[in-house]
Amino acid sequence: MNPLLECIEIETAPNPEFSVIWLHGLGADGNDFAPIVPELGLPRTTAVRFVFPHAPVQAVTINGGMAMRSWYDIYVADLVRHEDESGLRASQLAVQDLIARENARDIPTERIVLAGFSQGCAMTLQTGLRLEESLAGMVCLSGYLPLADKSEKERHKANQDTPIFMAHGTHDPVVPLARAEDSKQVLSELGYNIEWHTYPMPHAVCADEIADLSAFLKKILVK
Repeated sequence: MNPLLECIEIETAPNPEFSVIWLHGLGADGNDFAPIVPELGLPRTTAVRFVFPHAPVQAVTINGGMAMRSWYDIYVADLVRHEDESGLRASQLAVQDLIARENARDIPTERIVLAGFSQGCAMTLQTGLRLEESLAGMVCLSGYLPLADKSEKERHKANQDTPIFMAHGTHDPVVPLARAEDSKQVLSELGYNIEWHTYPMPHAVCADEIADLSAFLKKILVK
């Protein structure tokens, strides 16, 4: 097992019964989404541990080889014509290790939500579709499905019925809406349970999206 990623953790109450592992986007870190926890307005009766890991620092080709926190390398602007398959799979293993750590802390996989923004969204789908135990849910914000042509062959039936929240900005210049719609189409054709939302925003998060995400989490973070 590789060394566990460094993480920021926030617990909404003592003795958490659920965990949300939230993966940030390119060039950010685990601090990026930590402020969203109180905005979600989860019930005080539901104890949740939010885990915000820091991606490794590595050179990113599309940014001139600049070193930054990244779950995998990005070679081209369209994101999928040439993908960093080895990087995606290495980070998948790192996320699986975080899930295993939550299991060791008495949170079964069925009470874990895997969430992510942009690259973190890609890693949520890369990991969640292949995971051999059922998750409580997946949250996919402003991202896309990586290695889409391998998804059908490599997916595991454990998360076939796991609810997936997908949301995207209609003015996103980083991950174009069409890329997310293509991903949604592939997942829908594979029979996944998609809750799809769009918002008039760029590569970002907005208040309406947080409200919809809050409602989604309140439905699945129950005993």
